[in-house]
Amino acid sequence: MAILWVACGSNDDSENINPDNSISELPAAFAAFDTDNVSVTLVNNGTEILIESNGLPNHTSPYWSSTTERTINGPMGEHTTPAAAQDHELFVQPTATSFDQMAPGNIDDFNGSYSLTVSAVPTKATTSSATGLGAIGIAVSGAMIYNDEEGPNVPLDGVVGSLDYNGAHTGPQSYHYHLEPKAWSEDDDELIGIMADGFFLYGRRDYDGSYPTDLDASGGHFGPTPHNPDGEYHYHIQNELYLNQYYILFPGDYQGSASAIR
Repeated sequence: MAILWVACGSNDDSENINPDNSISELPAAFAAFDTDNVSVTLVNNGTEILIESNGLPNHTSPYWSSTTERTINGPMGEHTTPAAAQDHELFVQPTATSFDQMAPGNIDDFNGSYSLTVSAVPTKATTSSATGLGAIGIAVSGAMIYNDEEGPNVPLDGVVGSLDYNGAHTGPQSYHYHLEPKAWSEDDDELIGIMADGFFLYGRRDYDGSYPTDLDASGGHFGPTPHNPDGEYHYHIQNELYLNQYYILFPGDYQGSASAIR
């Protein structure tokens, strides 16, 4: 996709904030986003940031097309994902899941895009708001972030076997993450992505390598990050085990005012 990038400035993003809550340069964290899959631009005179993605991840997965046909019996009946003529270059054999448990469809079946517009200087809202089904954030890889539900009031428990080693699978639209994405983050402080309310989501550890102990109900707090040592409000993957072996990306509510990811 075409990339329009505004250069990032120093790690001290507060230097770039104007009195009208506009910014002159993108926050440094956006440099972590894959520029082959994601474009980030300042819009509306620097008061908002537009993030656009092709919805594809930049890492390996068994959900890329392969020469193996797979069939699954799900709530909508039997569905067969046909074999491809050759394996996609990013295809790997399933490890955390198996061919007979994988969700229908391949990553490269998706031919669309996503866009999210957030405030250039996000602030916490007066009250938190629940996340909905579908995309609730955009990961640095280009794929989408989902919450801890598989459907309306349906927990992940019943479908966790379909998730690959990144805690992700294909869905009604595209490949998306529910759990800690081990392709680039496992028990660390790596940037995961940006949530729909404009706040960044980081791994389980804090900037100093410790587990944060002052997180709010959404896994957020104010403090330094690898991209802003002076500190800002941001979320973490909460260091709380799910089903004794997984870490859910974002099981809480938005603390800011969320925009729709379209």
